[in-house]
Amino acid sequence: MPHPLTIVFDQRIPMRDGVTLSADVILPQAARQGGRFPCILVRTPYVKASAARYELGRWFAERGYAVVNQDVRGRGDSDGVFEPYFNEGRDGYDTIEWCAAQPWCDGSVGTYGGSYLGRVQWLAALEQPPHLKTMIVMVTPSDPFVETPTGSPSPMHLCWLHYTAGHANQVMEAVPWDEVYQHLPLNRMDEAAGRQLPAWKQECEHPWLDAYWQPLCYQNRFAEINLPVLHISGWYDDEQVGTPRNFIGMTRQAPSDFARAHQRLLMGPWGHAINSTQKLGEVDFGAGAIIDLRLAQLDWFDRHLKGLPGAAEHEAPVRIFVMGENQWRDEQEFPLARTRWQRYYLHSEGSANSRYGDGSLTTQPPLSEPADRYHYDPSRPYPFLTEPTSNQIGGPDDYAAVLRRDDVLFFATEPLTADTEVTGPIQLELFAASSTPDTDFTAMLLDVHPSGFIQRLCDGMVRARFRLGMDRPMLIEPGAVLPYTIDLWYTSQVFRPGHRIAISIASSAFPKFDRNLNTGEDLAASSRLATADQAVYHTAAYPSALILPVID
Repeated sequence: MPHPLTIVFDQRIPMRDGVTLSADVILPQAARQGGRFPCILVRTPYVKASAARYELGRWFAERGYAVVNQDVRGRGDSDGVFEPYFNEGRDGYDTIEWCAAQPWCDGSVGTYGGSYLGRVQWLAALEQPPHLKTMIVMVTPSDPFVETPTGSPSPMHLCWLHYTAGHANQVMEAVPWDEVYQHLPLNRMDEAAGRQLPAWKQECEHPWLDAYWQPLCYQNRFAEINLPVLHISGWYDDEQVGTPRNFIGMTRQAPSDFARAHQRLLMGPWGHAINSTQKLGEVDFGAGAIIDLRLAQLDWFDRHLKGLPGAAEHEAPVRIFVMGENQWRDEQEFPLARTRWQRYYLHSEGSANSRYGDGSLTTQPPLSEPADRYHYDPSRPYPFLTEPTSNQIGGPDDYAAVLRRDDVLFFATEPLTADTEVTGPIQLELFAASSTPDTDFTAMLLDVHPSGFIQRLCDGMVRARFRLGMDRPMLIEPGAVLPYTIDLWYTSQVFRPGHRIAISIASSAFPKFDRNLNTGEDLAASSRLATADQAVYHTAAYPSALILPVID
């Protein structure tokens, strides 16, 4: 039977520095007669006073949980100044321990949320609050520069900073983002959007992984987090890379056998708004794409906050949706132990430009082949297909039209004769040269359908000055052939017979990443543009290859 409820609005929760944060507390009515319940804490920058947030809180409270919805510092009804992420570890600890000390709480606290609401859970967990028992983290951002390894903020990040400016949510559609993203220099793009945003300025002033960013790093500290965690994301989440990495990190590095054994990964055919639609763009993943996710979350909390037996006790550690086949599948680990790491080498006679060129992918290493060359002009960047706001960056979009351009290289297999499953991390080992002291190389994994539809699966990039790491910027020698490793994140796709596996290579993916101006000057302060002459090599000495996790 559902518990009758009571709601207490605007509870003021004191932080250690005297700032008070506002929370709405949704309780089973028995709490007023001394009943004590485990607590689910949700900390949001998106304003707690929303119908969806109240509905979620009521749903869990009806099933025997106290639910605390809190505005983070400087947002909604909370006091203080919003500095994205920098206060969330300490504020999260203080809020968790406040919840545990309330008369309606039995001392067990779990945290819940996605995107910003996911990353703040990791930052709080690093503070090791003694009453935190478990987390459900969804579509979670990674450490600085993992998603955007550019040394400068993504233009589309400015849209999010605009949305979260002040205490109330701002109107994204009030700004002509396509025009704003073109603005140079980068460090004044906020002014072009009609705002002065201190966070944007500060991020532009720290263009590599220096001490400024260390308080926001958690992915090198899993050994300090002794918690069971349910990790959830989608293959088309624009922050997808963090979720598999976090699952892998916790299964290998968490400090106890219990924590390592109680990690669960759930990856669906979804974008950033997980489990909300079976169709993204032109691709319909079928009715099975939508699951009873809330029931799975309840089962997780029942297991780890109430100690109840349930499905979570017996489920496989990994559940993935295999696209193309459009089926869910349970696995025991990720990446899969039975993975065959297959190299697909780049080949051409020097004319792989556009999808009409002569580029090919085969499992045979190259011997002696001419390099492929193209010009990268930052005033006319190669596009990344997306809506202009940061709500969802990219999806299974059709790249057939933009692959007509000559400033992109295209390499594809022959049509496949049997199903080929690719599940796991995707990587490109690239040997390339540029005429400029700094530039970018981008890559995208594609499924070429017999119909002509060319479906984006996943993508990534490397900025030349950061080829050795985000903490070691170093310009390149023009003309020098250098190795680059491009992380294309993760996917799970069955390429059907008649389809082709393809990779595209360019030097921009705008506006997902800022344009490299190719000059080697300050990334955020410069406005001078230079055209780069790029060369991609595939010979016995420079065997550029796409590395795919093939599942037999």
